[in-house]
Amino acid sequence: MQAITDLFHRLSNLPELVQWAGLFGLAAIVFSETGLLVGVFLPGDSLLVTAGLLSARGYLNVYTLVPVLTVAAICGNSVGYFIGRATGPRIFNRENSLFFNKKHATRAHEFYEKYGRKTIVLAQFMPIIRTFAPVVAGVGGMKFRTFITFNIIGAVSWIWSMVAIGYFLGSYIPGIDKHIEIVVAVVVFISLLPGLISWYRGKRASSRDGSSASKPVRSEI
Repeated sequence: MQAITDLFHRLSNLPELVQWAGLFGLAAIVFSETGLLVGVFLPGDSLLVTAGLLSARGYLNVYTLVPVLTVAAICGNSVGYFIGRATGPRIFNRENSLFFNKKHATRAHEFYEKYGRKTIVLAQFMPIIRTFAPVVAGVGGMKFRTFITFNIIGAVSWIWSMVAIGYFLGSYIPGIDKHIEIVVAVVVFISLLPGLISWYRGKRASSRDGSSASKPVRSEI
C-alpha cells in the first residue's frame, strides 16, 4: 500500500519517479498502462522520454532499459487482448468508475473500426487509446497470431522511439535535464496531437453533414 501511495506522490515529478521506480518499477508501470484498465492514468510517452534522458545521464543502462520495457509493453498488450476476449462486448456496458470510463472504450472501438489491425501499432503513440486498443481487439475476435505480430511492431516502435528521443536530448543538449518539464510538455502535446486532429476532422465532417442536411432539395420540373 505504501508503494502505491509513493507512486501517486511521485507522478507529478517524473525524474524523481524514474529514479525511485528503477528498471523493474518502470517495467511494471509500462505493463500496467498497456495491459490493465486501471493503468489508464499512468504516464506513458513522457515517462519513456524521461527515462531515456536520465539514461544518458547514467542513472539507467539504456541497453537494458529498452528490451525490458519492450517486453513489458508486449506482455501488457497481450493481457489487455485476453481481457477483451474474456469479457467480450459486455465491457461496453460496464459502469463508469474511478479507473474506467466507457467513453474511452468506445473511442478505442471507433478507432479500431477505422484503422483495423493497424490500430495496435498506431494506438501505442496515443494516450488512453493504447490502454483500450488491445482490449477492443480481443473483443473484436482478432486472431492472436495477427495481434501478436502488430503488438510486437507497435511495442518496439513506441518504446525504442520514445527512449531514443530522451537519450538523444540528454546526450547532445547540455543542461536539458534542468528543463525537463518543457521536454515533457512538448512530448505530451505531440502524443495528444493525433487525437486532437481526429477530433477536429470528425467535428468538421459533422458540421458539413449538418449543413448538407439543412439545405433545401430542389425539385426537378
